[in-house]
Amino acid sequence: MNAFWLFLVVLIPCVGGVVTPLIRWKKRIYCMLYLESLVIFNSILVWLLLVFRPQEAFTLVNFTGNLAIAFQLDGLGTIFAGLVSFLWPFATLYAFEYMTKEKHERTFFMFYTATYGVTLGIALADNFLTMYCFYELLTLVTLPLVMHTLTREAILASRKYLYYSIGGAAFAFIGMIFVITYGETSEFILGGVLDAAKLGGGKNLFLFIYVLSFFGFGVKAAICPLNSWLPEAGVAPTPVTALLHAVAVVKSGAFAIMRLTFYCFGAEFLRGTWAQHLLLLVILFTIVYGCSMALRETHLKRRLAFSTISNLSYILFGVALMTPLGLVGALSHMVFHAFMKISSFFCAGAIMHQTDRHYIHQLDGMARKMPKVFAIFTLSSFALMGAPGLCGFISKWNLASAAIESGGLLSYFGVAALLLSALLTAMYMLNIVIRAYFPKTDFDFSSIADVKDPNWMMLLPLFVFAVGIVGFGLGSAPVTALFTAVAQGSF
Repeated sequence: MNAFWLFLVVLIPCVGGVVTPLIRWKKRIYCMLYLESLVIFNSILVWLLLVFRPQEAFTLVNFTGNLAIAFQLDGLGTIFAGLVSFLWPFATLYAFEYMTKEKHERTFFMFYTATYGVTLGIALADNFLTMYCFYELLTLVTLPLVMHTLTREAILASRKYLYYSIGGAAFAFIGMIFVITYGETSEFILGGVLDAAKLGGGKNLFLFIYVLSFFGFGVKAAICPLNSWLPEAGVAPTPVTALLHAVAVVKSGAFAIMRLTFYCFGAEFLRGTWAQHLLLLVILFTIVYGCSMALRETHLKRRLAFSTISNLSYILFGVALMTPLGLVGALSHMVFHAFMKISSFFCAGAIMHQTDRHYIHQLDGMARKMPKVFAIFTLSSFALMGAPGLCGFISKWNLASAAIESGGLLSYFGVAALLLSALLTAMYMLNIVIRAYFPKTDFDFSSIADVKDPNWMMLLPLFVFAVGIVGFGLGSAPVTALFTAVAQGSF
């Protein structure tokens, strides 16, 4: 396919989303059909690009020298673009039913659909400048989604999200300037682009810039101590929080850190330095911190949010090992966690949509009234714990294998952190499951007599995600081989 299509798949959802509130829809169903058709059509185009991958880049604007807005599809971009384009049509279908109880629906879907295009812009970016521009744009298009309900809590949460994102972008901007100035090119090349002749004796300065940039992009990846915005953003409608916590925003942060580490500074330049050791310490702390906070949280979505904080640092742990096998583990968890977490968040959203109950102590006995939702929630819970046969086990195994291969005290501490996290995850997820299936003997089931599973628009995405969780768990060899090829630069 022509490289121009790389830009077109970014443009279509952005333009299609913007015109949504401008059209005078006679019936809601027409708007729904338009949006779902638009998203499915764009996802088909993306997958055609993945199969018939253009070998050249498409340059939209060439400013000067090596500064350009350009799009390219390499191995890493293929993984992220494929993940986003597969999940988005199902997320949109789910959102149609969820938003029946919310106001300003067309405005919501304008930004929701545009976010799809912006996220693809990050995935398909050919260089640091392009990725940075779309990374900034992602903040702007998701901010109205966080504050959609316009409650006091939503406004405060959106402010925090904006402040943190702007601060993180400032740090990332410094890294971009240094890479453009001291790199042989601004394009992404596996192994890094820094020009050794330009470095001189200032390696520690560049390591410091790398750490700043890591934390800059790490804001969206919710690394400590820059993660408090993520639980607060749970006030947004569940289709938004699912994308924030599973696909678009947080995975964009992790994806940008992969680009920064392996395609800009280079793992060889960073491995064994104080910068790597510092970041490993922060990442391991974040893994345990997220699980610990989830264990004490009583609000359902906030508990899942703290779980996300921990699991995102699984991905960053793989990146910070700075080995090909570490990147394989990071890619594994980036993809598999997306299925596990969007599934658990959508289950939480279905519970809240059907019952208007938000706290864990209110879920007693619900599994008998919502058997389909809680069966899938239980499945995603076991997957997040790392139960064998499910995809979470595969990604954790890959990460632990990478840590053992890497060697070193911090790597072994990483394995211990993964094991401790699995234990804490079992405690905070099974607590919900046990309450739902086994309430107290004196529980009054008449109090939830009207509760039932949601309709097919919510259940179909959940079933698809459940199939993904099991399918990747039992047949992970092809995708793991793909991740390995990407990490080795052969794809």
